[in-house]
Amino acid sequence: MLKLRLSRGGTKKRPVYKVVVADSRFARDGRFIEKVGFFNPLLPKDKKERVGLEAERIKYWLGQGAKPTTRVARILGENELMPMPANGNNPNKAIPKKERNKKEENKAEAPKAETAPKAETAPKAETAPKEEAPKAETAPKEEKK
Repeated sequence: MLKLRLSRGGTKKRPVYKVVVADSRFARDGRFIEKVGFFNPLLPKDKKERVGLEAERIKYWLGQGAKPTTRVARILGENELMPMPANGNNPNKAIPKKERNKKEENKAEAPKAETAPKAETAPKAETAPKEEAPKAETAPKEEKK
């Protein structure tokens, strides 16, 4: 199956990508059929030199059945070579793990908070334990002595 995908180049911590047409079985940076563009993520988004694409060749390969990866589809969508893909739905991805855990704990505590007011609304239940509680407290003290 043919893919339009990014092939990494550049040095350590300074990536530069080639947009290539390759068989999906080939290695990411390995053999490819044709180079159809480049992508430099280190440049600001408003710079023209950030992305360079050969529009005619990309349209040809899309016509031949090549499927773009998600990142390449976004690049092509931004350059109006194909419709912009829909955004994925991963709302937790942007939230740090510590805050995610706090939200999960708050959700677990919320049902407990709802049940607590129901117990407080019954005045008869409140008065009866208060009378029994002091008796229970005094008995263990005597046993300890």
